[in-house]
Order: sequence, then C-alpha cells, then structure tokens
Amino acid sequence: MAKHVVCLLLALTLVRSSLAQPKLLLFLLDGFRHDYISEEALESLPGFREIVSRGVKVDYLTPDFPSLSYPNYYTLMTGRHCEVHQMTGNYMWNPDTNLSFDIGMNPESLLPLWWDGSEPLWVTMTKAKRKVSMYYWPGCEVEILGIRPNYCTPYENVPTDANFSNAVNHAIESLSNGTADMAAIYYERIDVEGHRFGPSSYQRKNAVKAVDNVLLKMSKLIKDKNLQNELNVVFFSDHGMTEIDWMDKVIELKNCINMSDVINVKDRGPIVSLWPEKGKENEIYNKLKNVPHMTVYRKEDIPGRFYYKKGKFVSPLTLVAEERWFIAESRESLPFWDNGTGKREAWQKGWHGYDNEFIDMRGIFMAYGPDFKSNFRAAPIRSVDVYNVVCKIAGIPPLPNNGSWSRVACMLKDNANLAPAFQWSSFVLGLILFSLFV
Repeated sequence: MAKHVVCLLLALTLVRSSLAQPKLLLFLLDGFRHDYISEEALESLPGFREIVSRGVKVDYLTPDFPSLSYPNYYTLMTGRHCEVHQMTGNYMWNPDTNLSFDIGMNPESLLPLWWDGSEPLWVTMTKAKRKVSMYYWPGCEVEILGIRPNYCTPYENVPTDANFSNAVNHAIESLSNGTADMAAIYYERIDVEGHRFGPSSYQRKNAVKAVDNVLLKMSKLIKDKNLQNELNVVFFSDHGMTEIDWMDKVIELKNCINMSDVINVKDRGPIVSLWPEKGKENEIYNKLKNVPHMTVYRKEDIPGRFYYKKGKFVSPLTLVAEERWFIAESRESLPFWDNGTGKREAWQKGWHGYDNEFIDMRGIFMAYGPDFKSNFRAAPIRSVDVYNVVCKIAGIPPLPNNGSWSRVACMLKDNANLAPAFQWSSFVLGLILFSLFV
C-alpha cells in the first residue's frame, strides 16, 4: 500500500509541475537612455542597484530605425524590424484610404490596419490561453488580429507616478492570485521630462528616482507574495534621448521647397515623411538633396541597414536629419509646450528618432528572476533580440523574427524555465492507474 501511495504522490507531483507556468512581469520605460543607470548613477538608485546585482544588465540596447516610440514598441514585442511589422513611425499616412496614425492618440490610430502587420507577444500568449494584464501599454486596447488581452488599462496621456505605482501593485496581485500569467506596464514620464528639459536635467533624473522608489516597494511586495522563485521581471526601453538646440539647428522646409507641391507631411524632427504632388517628386528631391545637415532618400534608396524601406506606409521621400538637427515645416510648427506660463512657448530640450546607431539613441535592458543569471553584465543587444528571450522565459515558442538568439542566450541559467515539453497526460494517467492496481 505504501508503494502505491508513493507512486500516486509522484504522479500528482508530475501533474502539478507540468501544469505550472512561468510568470512574467514586463516594464517598458519610455525614453530611458542607457547611461541613466551608469555605475555613478546607480549609487543614488538603490532599487535599480538591487536589480543589477540580482540579475542581468546589458551594456546597451540599440533600437530599430527610426529610433521613435511606436516603431520600437512593436519591434520589442514582435522581434521584427519596422519594415516587417509595418509600424514605421509615430505618424503614418495611408494614401489609399486617407487614414492617419498620429502617435496613437487619434481614433484612426486604433484601427487594426496599422497593427495587423505582425503578431505581438501578448496576442500570441492570449491565443495560447495564457492570461495577460496590460497597464497603459500602447496598443493593448486595439483588437490585433482579432485578439485583445484579458485585461487592459488603456494608454492615456502621460500616466502619473501614482498610476504607475498602482499598476505595479495590481500587476503583482494578479500574478500572485493567478488572474495573470504575464503583466506588462508602460511608464512615460522619463521620456516626457527628457523632451521638455533635456536628458541631463534634474526633472528627468527625478523621474528615474520615482521609478526607483516604486521598484524598492515592488521588491518587498514580490517577497511578501512569495513570488521570488517563480517570477521573472524584465525592463527595457524603446530608445534613448539627446540634447537639442533649435535656435541654431533648425531646418525649415518652407525655405527649401514650395509646400503647396506636397500632398502630405508627417512628423517633424529627425525624420520627416513627404508625399509630393504628382509629377513633383523629382523637383522636390533635387531641391532637398543639397540642403545641409539633412539627407533626403527616395524610398528605394533608403539604406538597407535601416530595415525600413519595404514598409507599406513609408513615403516616397524620407528626410533624415544629422544628429541634434531638427526638421520642421517652419519654426511656428515646432513642438512648443506650456511650461506654466499658460502659453505654448517653451522650447523642448531633448529629442530622439535619429540614426539608430547614434550613441544617445541607445536604450536599456535589465532582467532578474529564477531564470536569469545573477550579477551578470551582458554584451549589447538590439531591440529585435528582446522578443526571443521574453518568449523563452514565458514558455511561448517564438514566431519567425529578425532577432538573434545567440546575443541573449548567455543571460539565462542553464536550467532556465522553458515551455513545458513534458507530455504528461497519457503517461501520468498510466502511472496513476499502475500505482493503483499493481
């Protein structure tokens, strides 16, 4: 009888272990430049310092081109370059339908046509019957390929630090009580302060400290919920930030071309998209190709290293500024902001979107948990690589992608939690029956 009990307990243990799914918490920290957590910076950031000592930190993460938010949101969660997943800008236009994507805030931006170019991780997990909770994450409210996550707090304009802290608490509770297998949280304030005041400003540094305070509380909460041995936590950013000075480095298009010869202009800053009137493309191209501090590309001539030109929403002419230069239709159309005066008159001091190899565009990747090595410094990775490592620890087979497994495999322990490969159903049933009747 004792033998039967032992066999039965063994069988039930195998059932429980095969049913156990890894838990995952993701953080997308918008505009978090790689050197914001330098060795010197970490001295005053105990929350980040603890994460680095307990887990993995890469030297830097190179974003996809353009080094803008929405293209890299999707690259990080699909492992595909922009020209593959089709999210090629913060501002896009479809001339066939006259529909626009304007940094995710206009109703047209929530149409699946912009998002259905690839399947992001949260859709794959939902299709696999895994429960996903997302907080302020751009796109979680969109029905992508016919799927929405189980829980979504839709993106709103600059969620507050209190929103962020509450989201972390709710996510950990959901992961603890089984209503979520993966939670994903988006935080924007670091990017906003970097734009308004510059990446070296005390306002931007305070935004990083606000995250650090939440991380200290999160670490305690994870222990209180006894999740430390089953929860992997991953942090990454979409791009970095650089100082700009528009007083000296503005390219005004109205002084270069006749704007009435252009059907549509999308975006401003490091990369601008132009759709010329019929028969005007050559004339506009010839005028712009000699403008200093800027390069104009016909769609077919965009460098292959950008992995951009095959995108279906890419314009006939793409303008790319030199580092720290800014392209706009006119100075009047520059992105001023209200700095408390009641008028939109303050210059912004930081920007991103430049050539993705520019050092200031580099972002971060950090992770810790039972599947990651401790106190491990990893070589640089690219935004397309994040998808593979996240799929691995989530136990989800990755879809075809442009990432490199060789660049991220070193981060994981040899016994890293993988997708359950143990086919337990018939085997365990047979073992149970055997233990009962032999």
